[in-house]
Amino acid sequence: MLAIRWILSLIFVVQMYLAMAVLAIAFAPWALFSRKGAYAAMHAYCAWVIFTLRILCGLRCEVRGTPPTEEVIIAAKHQSFLDILMIFHAVPHGKFVMKAELMWTPFLGQYARRIDCIPVNRGKRGAAIAKMKADVMAGTANPGQLIIYPQGTRVAPGVSRPYKVGTGLLYEQLGQPCVPVGTNVGLFWPKRSILRKPGLAVVEFLPPIAPGKPIADFMGELEQAVESSSNALMAEAGFRV
Repeated sequence: MLAIRWILSLIFVVQMYLAMAVLAIAFAPWALFSRKGAYAAMHAYCAWVIFTLRILCGLRCEVRGTPPTEEVIIAAKHQSFLDILMIFHAVPHGKFVMKAELMWTPFLGQYARRIDCIPVNRGKRGAAIAKMKADVMAGTANPGQLIIYPQGTRVAPGVSRPYKVGTGLLYEQLGQPCVPVGTNVGLFWPKRSILRKPGLAVVEFLPPIAPGKPIADFMGELEQAVESSSNALMAEAGFRV
C-alpha cells in the first residue's frame, strides 16, 4: 500500500509541474494584456492541483473561516507549497511577499511579477525590510490581499521558529486589518518529500486584527492566533508534539 502511495505521489508531482507549464503558456496571451488573465491562470492552476491531489493521493482540502475580499494583510502559517495554493485560491486578488530568487523561476516568476508580488532578499535584513516597504507601497495602486508568512520560511509541524518584525512594520505602514491564517497542511505534504499522505488538509482564516495597534501588541496577538489555530488543526488530524 505504501509503495502505491509513493507511485501515485510521484505521478501527482510530475503532472503538477507539467500543468504549471501548460496553463502558463495557454493563458500567456491574455495574461500579457490583462492582470485578470494572470489571476485566471493562477486560480485555474490552484484548482487543478487541489483536484488532482484528492484524486491521486486521497488528500482533501478544506478552507475554514471567511476568506477576505477587501484590501487586507493575510499573515499565515507556512508549512508547504499546499498552503500557498489553498490561500491564493480562496481569495480574489492575492499577492505574495516572497523570496527574491523565486521571481526568476520559469512560469512562476513571470506570473508573480504580473500580479505585483513583492520580492524580498532575506540575506540583507535592514535593506530587505526597507525595500519591501517601498515595493508594497508601490503596489498599492493594484489593490488586493497581501499574503505574508511572518516566520519567513516553511516551518515543519512541531517546530518552533520566531515571528519576524517585517509583518508588523507592514501592518503599521499600510494601516490595514490583518487576517491571521492557521494550517495543518505540513502533516500531509511534508517539506522536501515526494510523498503526499491522505487526509484532510485545512487552512483556517481567523477573525481580523484591527489596524492601529502597537507593533509589539500586534505581533503577540498574531502569533497567538496563528499558533493556536495551527496547533488545534494538527491535533484534530492526530498530530501530537
